[in-house]
Amino acid sequence: MKIIIAILLLSAIVLFHELGHFLLAKANHIGVTEFSLGMGPRLFSFERGGTRYSLKLLPFGGSCAMLGEDLDDTQPGAFSAAPVWGRIATVAAGPVFNFILAFVLATLIVGLYGSGPSRVSMVAEDSAAMKAGLQEGDLITSFQGHKVDLTEELYLYLYLNPLSEEQVSLKVRRDGQTVDIVYEPDVNIRYLMGYYKDEENAALVSSVIPGMGMEDAGIKAGDLITAINGTAVTGDTLDAYLSENPLSEEPVTITYERDGLSYEVSVTPGEDRIPILGFSTVWNEKQSGLSIFKYGFLELKYTVKSTILGLKELFTGKLSVKEMSGPVGVVNVVGETYENSKSEGAFVVLLNMMNLVVLLSANLGVMNLLPIPGLDGGRLIFLLIEAIRRKPGNRELEGMINVAGVMLLLGFMVFILYNDIAKLF
Repeated sequence: MKIIIAILLLSAIVLFHELGHFLLAKANHIGVTEFSLGMGPRLFSFERGGTRYSLKLLPFGGSCAMLGEDLDDTQPGAFSAAPVWGRIATVAAGPVFNFILAFVLATLIVGLYGSGPSRVSMVAEDSAAMKAGLQEGDLITSFQGHKVDLTEELYLYLYLNPLSEEQVSLKVRRDGQTVDIVYEPDVNIRYLMGYYKDEENAALVSSVIPGMGMEDAGIKAGDLITAINGTAVTGDTLDAYLSENPLSEEPVTITYERDGLSYEVSVTPGEDRIPILGFSTVWNEKQSGLSIFKYGFLELKYTVKSTILGLKELFTGKLSVKEMSGPVGVVNVVGETYENSKSEGAFVVLLNMMNLVVLLSANLGVMNLLPIPGLDGGRLIFLLIEAIRRKPGNRELEGMINVAGVMLLLGFMVFILYNDIAKLF
């Protein structure tokens, strides 16, 4: 079932993209030779109005093949014979339709469920944020000099730019006025020992973080802590022991077991300083009237922005290409989302599927606008140069560059497919 849902979602997104090309091609009197969903051999097709409509074997991708698309063909109805701005509109229509689909669904989600404006929902008592004047109900419009509209935007910024002990700078709207809030964040200091209680009431090490002392002492995740400074501990009593004897920078003696053998080591816990905001913001707030459309647009803007920032992280090397997903990875994500939400009821499943379509459709729109030969963005570059020069370029050369771009993209898709499959095992 989950595979069928994933294929239906991907097919709808691709079909809407190609529909944009199709409708604008027809509007600009450009002949469409074939409008297809899927790739590979045809399973079913019919012809109407000079266009063949096809369903193909592989349920990924699609195409809107136009007459004389990559040729210097000047016959009536050929792509090259249409006015340059008509061709620009036709090529741009695919990504634009993806953004339209994402906006419509984002607006529906906001209308049905709500959205998360960056409104302060809680300010910690006696925190630096409270002392600086931040109040519950303030609407954050700027964080560290960056415009903020949604809670997701705030935490996306914090994910890409972790909070430091330097000043926090906010602009908030309060009673129609803009208020500046500046403060140095409070800091939580932890001497980290990650552990959890297992089914047998044993205190097992859950994680070993570099620089926190455990790793240097040779302790690994999965080891069983049996005593600290000679005092026996279990999963139930370790919390109480640490509360009464909080860790500091002083060495402690930890007794632990691994593979049935007991070991005793001296550990000097590392200091873990965690700056904290001192406030939280609304994740969901019901909207009504025109606010539904406003926040639908803001949700779309956030999705596009996060996609562009993700690409930036990829191109700067901060994000590995291995983190990218192709059709197999998308099917897996859709399937997991469906399985995890179906117990919550049909409404939650519907919202989650719509959210995925917003994300995937906006992603497809952004990716297709990249100035890479073989993508819509690459073709738009050639067309814009033609519009500026007011004369066509070398069609044969453009065709060869586009074909080369398609070949490179196919190779990249094979790599992503291999990476998707490798993640499953």
